[in-house]
Amino acid sequence: MALGQPTFGLEARRMRHGSGMSLGELAKVIHISRSYLSKIECGKAIPSPKVVRALDNKLGAGGRLKALLPSPERRAAPAVASGGSGDWSVRLHADGASDFTSGDPAAPAGDGAPPVMAHCAVTPDWHEGVSAAESLAVFQDLFHEYRRLGQCSGPAVVIPMGSATTAALRGMVRTMPSAQRAAALRLAARFAEYTGWMWQEAGDDRAAHCWTDQAAHLAEAGGDRELAAYALLRQAELALYEGDALATIELAREAGTRAHGRRLRELAAQREAQGHALLGDEDACRHALDRGAELAGGAGPQRDLGAALGGTHLPDLAAFVRAWCLRELGEPEEAVALLTHGRETIAPHAVRARARLSARLALSLADAGEVERACEVAESVAGDVLVTDSATVRTDMRQLRSALTTRSKHPAVRDALSAIATSLRGGAGSVRR
Repeated sequence: MALGQPTFGLEARRMRHGSGMSLGELAKVIHISRSYLSKIECGKAIPSPKVVRALDNKLGAGGRLKALLPSPERRAAPAVASGGSGDWSVRLHADGASDFTSGDPAAPAGDGAPPVMAHCAVTPDWHEGVSAAESLAVFQDLFHEYRRLGQCSGPAVVIPMGSATTAALRGMVRTMPSAQRAAALRLAARFAEYTGWMWQEAGDDRAAHCWTDQAAHLAEAGGDRELAAYALLRQAELALYEGDALATIELAREAGTRAHGRRLRELAAQREAQGHALLGDEDACRHALDRGAELAGGAGPQRDLGAALGGTHLPDLAAFVRAWCLRELGEPEEAVALLTHGRETIAPHAVRARARLSARLALSLADAGEVERACEVAESVAGDVLVTDSATVRTDMRQLRSALTTRSKHPAVRDALSAIATSLRGGAGSVRR
C-alpha cells in the first residue's frame, strides 16, 4: 500500500484505542519511539516488517494488520528492476527518524514527477547491550575523517554526509543511556559546525548561519559552552568575507568574552585583528595579534573534546592571520615571507588549506610587484579551487584578477588570468540559486 493511504495506520490506531493503550505505552512495548508510531498511525511512515509483526502481535490482530501492507519482497522488486538509476530523496527529522524515497525515471509520470518506486522509514532506537561509548568513539573517528575529506573534496560531497551524521547523533540521544547523551550532543554540534563551514565554502551564507546556529544549540544542550561561543566566531568570519569590518570586530570580541579556554580566546583575538586590518587600524590590529600570541603561548590544559576548534590543517594559523593582516595594512613583503614558509609546511592532502594560503600569497606577491611569481602561484590555486569548489578562496581570486588585470601587458599574466577565469566559473558543487 503506497504512502499517503493510511488504512494500515487507521486500523492500528483503532485497535490501540480498543486495547486501552496510549501511544507512548504501545511504542514502549514494541521498542520504537512515540513519534515514529504516531507517523505510522497518521500514514506518514511505512513501518518495517519487524514493526508490523510487533504491532500485529501486541494488538492481537491475528494477521489482519500484516495483510494491509504488501510483503517486503513485493515492495523491493521495483528497485531491483530499475537498477537504482532514479533520484533519491532523504528527509531527516528532528527526532532522528528518516524517510527514503526513490523515484523511477523510466516510468511515465502523470503529474510531472516520476512515480515512487520505493519508500521506507527508519527511526533510531537503543537497546541494552549496545555500547554507547564504543559507538561514540566510531563517530569521533568519523569526524576526523570528515574534516580530512573536506580538505580534498568539494562541499557537494561533504555536506550530505555531515547532515546525515548530525541527524543520526541527534536521534541516538533520544534513547541512549543518559551518561552518554551530553557527549553525543557535543559531537553532533561538531558535525553541524563543520557542515556550516562547508555551506560557507559552497557560497551559501544563509545556510552557513543556519547550521552554525544549530551547532550552538546542540553544544549548549550538551554542556559545551565553548562551542556555543565559537558559533559567534564563525559569524565573525562570515562578516569578514562580506567586508563588514565593524561586525567582525564586535562579534570576535563577544566570542572572546564568552570563551573560557585559551584556544578560543586566541582565535577571537586573531579574528578581531583581521577586522582592524580591514579598517586600516594598524595599532589596534597589532595589539590584537600580540594578545593572540600571548594566549597561544600560555600554560594550562585545553578543553577541546578531542578535536581542536578552528582550522587544523594550517600548521601555523597565527602566522597565516598575521600575514593576512600585514597585506591588508600595506606591508606585502612581510606577508610574502610568512606565507611562503607556511605553504611549504602544509600536508599534501590539505588541498583546501593550501588554496586558502596560496591565494593570499599570490595577492601579496602581486602587491609587492613580483608579478611572475604571483602568476605562478595563481595558476596552482586555480587548480586547487576546482578540486575544493571553495567560495571563500574565490573571493580572494577575484581580488587577484583585478590586481593582475592592471598588469595585463606582462607575458605571464594572460595565462594566469585564463586559469583564474576558469576557477571562478565554479565546479559541479556550486550553489544553485
